[in-house]
Amino acid sequence: MNNEMDSERSINLFERAQRWIPGGVHSPVRAFRAVKGRPFFTESANGCRLTTVDGVELIDYVCTWGPAIHGHSCPEIREAITQALQKGTSFGTPHPDEVTLAEWIVKCVPSIEKVRMVNSGTEATMSCIRLARGYTGHTQIIKFSGCYHGHVDALLVKAGSGALTFGYPDSAGISQDVAAETLVLPYNDFHALQEAFAQHTIAAVIIEPYPANCGLILPRPGYLRALRQLCTENQALLIFDEVMTGFRVGLGGVQEREGVLPDLTALGKIIGGGLPVGAFGGRADIMDQLAPLGPVYQAGTLSGNPLAMTAGITAIERLKKADPYKTLHQMGATLRQHLLATAQSKGIPLQIPHSGSMFSLLFTETPVCNFNTATTSNTELFSKFFHYALGNGIYLPPSPYETCFLSTAHDAAALDQTITVLTQGIKRL
Repeated sequence: MNNEMDSERSINLFERAQRWIPGGVHSPVRAFRAVKGRPFFTESANGCRLTTVDGVELIDYVCTWGPAIHGHSCPEIREAITQALQKGTSFGTPHPDEVTLAEWIVKCVPSIEKVRMVNSGTEATMSCIRLARGYTGHTQIIKFSGCYHGHVDALLVKAGSGALTFGYPDSAGISQDVAAETLVLPYNDFHALQEAFAQHTIAAVIIEPYPANCGLILPRPGYLRALRQLCTENQALLIFDEVMTGFRVGLGGVQEREGVLPDLTALGKIIGGGLPVGAFGGRADIMDQLAPLGPVYQAGTLSGNPLAMTAGITAIERLKKADPYKTLHQMGATLRQHLLATAQSKGIPLQIPHSGSMFSLLFTETPVCNFNTATTSNTELFSKFFHYALGNGIYLPPSPYETCFLSTAHDAAALDQTITVLTQGIKRL
């Protein structure tokens, strides 16, 4: 094993890419700037492994940022896509697989009575917000610091100077007027929620029930249930963004695990079987406010793409048949146990929040319960750890605040190799 990855072709490709693509990437985190590095380019992927254009094999804990719960190039999903491809790539009309996948989602996700397909998680959350405003007749929404819901203007908002100040734009190109409709609160703070509802008329609260974009953060006991109660009492809609957690922590997502039902749910990732897709669904009376039945307009030319639908059906059917969640959770628990024991023996502060097939690595002594505590993590330590892992065949998310994912393709050999490399990496910090 070498600490530096052979990456001549990747370096050349990145130089070319920067001439024609802003920052050389089509999504910012891929640029590796958060870990002060340069990205590698992938030639192929199979199972739990990526192969770079330079021929380096890596055990993958990014899993396409979540969708690849069955690993890469799953034979059953690949075969399903191949068969669907023979019939066409896009129709612009309804087709049978749209109905089948909708049925699967309604059967699996407890709160969803009706569902509509879109093309990304961003579209799903954007549509949930519009629908909530149309249904309630109100405009103000609540989101939480550290929860990422895609690049929707109303949701790409930073916290203001206090817990109850409206947000300000988190990106150029977003007007202050749009940002001012969004109240940004700290996650896991019930008192802040009570004050917000006491002072404002709220259309909806949108939340990642398990935030996974500032490390993985788990809710305090009773927090989500209290949030549900406040929304009900104040006639505001509760929106769960389960783009990451849906079908990841269980077939029914966080809402099934926690026993808390939102009014609307945004989904993505796994329901496309690795192809671009999103969906949103919820109570029938709310969903029926969408055009063509109701006054809230939402549309998409490629929504319900036949290739994505058949891939998603196959992915969910495999999850239903195999029920891998207990095994995935145990794999994550085993990895967590080894890394924490090593860190403790070396006196290195490390927390590893973990749920099901998701976990994150936060180098801090401060108990992580929200965005502010997550940002106490030592980013320099993470960067050193990341590069050691990468140079020794383990690909972790190239950011100190992203979540790692396991897949059904991660076997005992891959897990053993990972434990060996990562424990050694901790010892070298």
